[in-house]
Amino acid sequence: MNTIQQRITKPQLSFLQIFNMSFGFLGIQFGFALQTGNASRILQTFGADVEHLSLFWLAAPISGMLIQPIIGYYSDHTWTRLGRRRPYFLVGAIIAAVSLALMPNAAWFTMFLPPLLIGAGMLMLMDASFNVAMEPFRALVADNLPTNQRSVGFSVQTFLIGAGAIIGSFLPYVLAEYGGISKTAAQGKVPDNVVYSFYAGALVLLGTLLWTVFTTREYTPEQHRAFEGENHKEAPKKGLMDILTDFGNMPKVMIRLGIVQFFSWFALFSMWVFTTPAIAQHIYNLSPSDTSSDSYADAGNWTGILFGIYNVVSAVYAAFLPSLFRLIGKNNTHIISLSAAGIGLLSIYYIHDVDLLIYPMIAVGLAWGSILTTPYAILSNSIPSHKMGIYMGLFNFFITLPQLVNGFIGGYMVKYLFNGHAIYALITAGGFMILAAVSTLLVKDQYKQT
Repeated sequence: MNTIQQRITKPQLSFLQIFNMSFGFLGIQFGFALQTGNASRILQTFGADVEHLSLFWLAAPISGMLIQPIIGYYSDHTWTRLGRRRPYFLVGAIIAAVSLALMPNAAWFTMFLPPLLIGAGMLMLMDASFNVAMEPFRALVADNLPTNQRSVGFSVQTFLIGAGAIIGSFLPYVLAEYGGISKTAAQGKVPDNVVYSFYAGALVLLGTLLWTVFTTREYTPEQHRAFEGENHKEAPKKGLMDILTDFGNMPKVMIRLGIVQFFSWFALFSMWVFTTPAIAQHIYNLSPSDTSSDSYADAGNWTGILFGIYNVVSAVYAAFLPSLFRLIGKNNTHIISLSAAGIGLLSIYYIHDVDLLIYPMIAVGLAWGSILTTPYAILSNSIPSHKMGIYMGLFNFFITLPQLVNGFIGGYMVKYLFNGHAIYALITAGGFMILAAVSTLLVKDQYKQT
């Protein structure tokens, strides 16, 4: 009896093993933080109008919606000497590193296309490669960890995401203020502190993902079947039809979590796109067309600091999430976290001192930590391991759809509904965070031992 139990139960992994399998997420989030904190600034430098920024940012959700389910499906069925998830880490890391290095240098290619189009193209390529590298990480945690360690696994991922984002968010400011590197540039040029930060992001992303690839093992198909207690043969693979079938048969808890995800990611997208112009207009009293002054550079650099702060909070908060799950439950933890962010974002309207913006970002950090952990901890208990990749990929639909919706309407809302005042996009984001918290009441966590 004991022999059978050992054969069908996943072994407990050490903290170092859990850390290594998610270490690459630090590099991904380093690059993602550089993107979220500086992409709007770069695109405005190349000539984008503020009301069009959300349209350029559609590259992220479009690539995620198309790529993550496909990567999830094929990583479920890919078995190589590197395993089934790690080959995708490696390919995504190489492409993302190249994209990071090229995006702030779009002006190099003006002989072929306008720099704005090159910059937008690099943004799309960067997002696509981030998605290739990112999607299998969620599935890898569920693949390798028994159910009672998954909350810890996702919390470690969140901590590493926060750590990478802290470095990526702070780096342009640090290089400018303490490294003596210029924070301004001629019209149409990206400042050197941003350029060098993107170079550093490319190196860190590639290095950390290689660390995960070469320090982490994956179970064989036979071991996975034993862990699941599956003695039947898998159904023939039908590619796209399988993806559509699984989408139609997704568990109810996944649909309900999807509603929560829709509201929370709509809010996050607004915050990422419009924080820099909102600060520039609302606090520095700049016009929307002023994108080359020292004050606009200060607003952009301070946005990086603020984004770094919420990632500091999320990284620390992640360490406490498993204890909070045990104490008050996953759902209540998520409700409290999202509510705090909603109140914080709403409060920005009443703030006219950039230093005080730290406090709303602390609240956002609580939500960010929970958003990156809690839904996945709940979802992983409700889906079979042999479909972990595809369902984690399909779950991304509820992340990308709100960003697509926001991308199409967000800029026009700012221009026509808010009369060009980006601060109201942040207020709208606060309202959507509150809706996300209320929607969490519909979700029920299902725990199953594996």
